[in-house]
Order: sequence, then C-alpha cells, then structure tokens
Amino acid sequence: MEKIIKRDGRIVPFNSEKITMAILSAAIAVGGRDRRTAQKVTDDVIVRLESRENPQSYPTVEEVQDLVEKCLIERGHAKTAKTYIIYRYEHALKRAGKESLTYSSDNIPYHKLWLALSWGVNNDCVSLNQMRQIIEERRYPELVMASEEFYQGELDDAVRLILERINDIKIIIVSGPSSSGKTTTTIKIGQRLKKEGYSLVSLNVDNYYLDLKDQPRDPYGDHDYETPQAIDLELINRHLKTLLDGNTVQVPYYNFKTGNREGISEELSLGENEIILIDSLHGMFDEMTAGINEEKKFKLYIETLSQIKDRDSRFIRWADIRMLRRMVRDMQFRNYSPGQTLAHWHYVRRSELRYIIPRLTQAHFIVNSFLAYELPLMKHRLGSYFLAFTSELKDATEKDDAFSRAQRVEEIFRQIPVWTDESIVPGKSLLREFIGGSEYSY
Repeated sequence: MEKIIKRDGRIVPFNSEKITMAILSAAIAVGGRDRRTAQKVTDDVIVRLESRENPQSYPTVEEVQDLVEKCLIERGHAKTAKTYIIYRYEHALKRAGKESLTYSSDNIPYHKLWLALSWGVNNDCVSLNQMRQIIEERRYPELVMASEEFYQGELDDAVRLILERINDIKIIIVSGPSSSGKTTTTIKIGQRLKKEGYSLVSLNVDNYYLDLKDQPRDPYGDHDYETPQAIDLELINRHLKTLLDGNTVQVPYYNFKTGNREGISEELSLGENEIILIDSLHGMFDEMTAGINEEKKFKLYIETLSQIKDRDSRFIRWADIRMLRRMVRDMQFRNYSPGQTLAHWHYVRRSELRYIIPRLTQAHFIVNSFLAYELPLMKHRLGSYFLAFTSELKDATEKDDAFSRAQRVEEIFRQIPVWTDESIVPGKSLLREFIGGSEYSY
C-alpha cells in the first residue's frame, strides 16, 4: 500500500501510522491506551485494502475510514468505534463549514444520526453481520425489546418538548415520508398527552383532496395524489382559522371510489385543552397552514433513521426500509401487490424529495421510527418476491429505478437470516401498523 487519495483528489504517500494514531486517540478518549491493539486493527485494515477487487488502485481516505470502523466493531472495540464514528462526523461538519454535531439543523439530522449510531454500538447492532450474529446467538428477543425501548424514549422526548410549550400550541403537525410510522406515533403521543389532561382533535386531511377533475396530473397524464397541490389548501387554511377562533367547521367527505368530495363527514370544534392534529405527508408544506401564527404550531417529523451498514460498509437506505413497510401494508390491507408498490415507488420518492424531506429543518423534533429488528421479519414476508423482481427487471431498461431498488433489498436479505415468528412483535408496536395484528385501530 503506497498511495492514498485525499478528499480533494490529491494522491499522497500512504502512512499506516496515521491510522494507528487515529485509533489510539479514539481508544484513549474512552480509557484505553494499548498501542498494540491499535496496531492490530491497523493491520486488519491494510489486509482488507490489499484484498480489494482491484488492489492496484489507490484507496480513498473515506474507504480507509470505513474499514477502520468495520474492523473496530468486528474486533469487539465498540466504545472506541463509537468515539471514532463521532470524530468522523464532527470533522465532516467542520470541512463543510457547518455547526457541530450536537446542534446541526441541516437536512441531514446529524444529532439524531449520532444517537442512532450510539444506540447501535451499545447494542452490538451497527451492521447486518452483527444482526445475523444476534439471531444465530438467539439474542433476537433482546434486540426487539431494546429497539422498542429506544422508540418509546423518542416519544417521551417529543412529548416533553410539547409540554414545555403547551400553553402556546394550538396545532400539532405530524409529518414525514411514506410509511415512516406517522399514524402509530400520533396515537402514542396522543395517549401521553391525554394523561396530562390534553386531547388531540384530528383534522383528516384526506377529506380535503380536490375533485378528480381538478387534480394535478403527472407527465404521463395520471392523477398525482402524492403532491400537496392535490389538496384544497385554501379550504384547510380557512377551516383551521375558524377552529382557532372558537367556531365550528363542516369537514367535507372525500369519496376515493368516485374521486369527488361528497357532502360532510363531520362537524368539528375545539373544546378546552383540545389541540388540532394534522397527520399528513404534507403537514409541513407551508401553504397548508400559512395563515396560522408559527408560535401556535408544533411540528413533528418521523423518519426511519437507520444507521446499519451492509458488508460493504454502505448504510441501509431509509427509503428502502420504508418501501418494505409499505409493500407489506399494501399487500395486507389494500390488495396491492409488492410488485405494484415497487413500480409506483419512484412517484413516492419524487414527491418526498420535492415536498417533504426539504422541510425536515422546520421540525421542532424528529422521531426516529426505525426498529433494528424489523428487517429479518420483512425478509420472511417479502424475500421470495425480491428474488423474482431482480430476475424480471434485469433487462427492463425502462424500469431501472425499480431494478436498482430490488437489487439493493435482495442484497440486504442475502446477508441476514429470516425470522418467521411474528408473535415476538408487541401488540402496540409501530411495526404492527404495517404487518397487522395491532392493538390500535387504524
């Protein structure tokens, strides 16, 4: 190993001592001082660099650092790995001229990612390989319990922030991309608030869709329900103001079979200690609540912030996790096949990237809804489908997007065992929103 490619593209001499010192520095930060152990990890890294598919090419700094993380974790140095990971994130932020990890409010929620990484290191679950070991060692029930406790902690933190502003808040907005778990999160937060003497009054945004003749269409002429322009934003605003003024509104009824608003679904008003709830993909779209003072809103954003890596040190994509959830739910509750969900997913992602994800920075709190134990269960439900998808879509050039997603998921499933016993999932788990059998009514 003679050269290495720096981030700015320069090729410089490779110095293994820098790797050893970086590892040792991370170890010292958590009470370790064994240089020989740091050297052994360095040796592991070099062996893996030399066994790459193309060992004649020069490695990049990022490639080396990915391997350091992997080797530390596989050798059992979890605390050192955790410190090293934090060090990488901090320096990445500094290079980009951003705030520190703890306080960043960029589109990438660094603080939440750090918490997810920290949890993964503490629970020996930062890679698919470790997930496989957990199942093989029969520690999967422990992973289920730890994952559920982490999510419950997220909810507790969200409610604590709401209660700090409870005298000003009139509307709670729950937003986030498809299948992130907004509905269950909303139910659980509502239950916690009820114990404090407050109730959520839901304004069902689905009833405010425009009639089919007024719906926007995509470039192929199909009606595009994924865009906020498909909703009567003006009417929602008017109803919100009316409710906050202490008056009653007549909420329309939208018939999805006919594609039209037909009559009234309910009359709605606010009582004492009641707060309007907006649970919607587009809840944080500015025009939806444009006429309401910002001080009266509390915005929650839900996302599956997984920090688990595959065998090639690539993070599992959040959108792929959500797609699996939606496939299972569509198949079980909507008579929609996994293949149809896969084919439609690029429309979902287009809308998310355009209208939902850019508004993440507006959130007052982000709830991480990823459950580290869900992938082996998803393999049980969907594994056979993805074997067929990759074969069917391989030569369908017009479906490159679906093929690449199917390929990624199949590779994830290859690296983990299946778990078939769904009784291990608690009845009030967020995952039940998708696999069924929940104690909640949706």
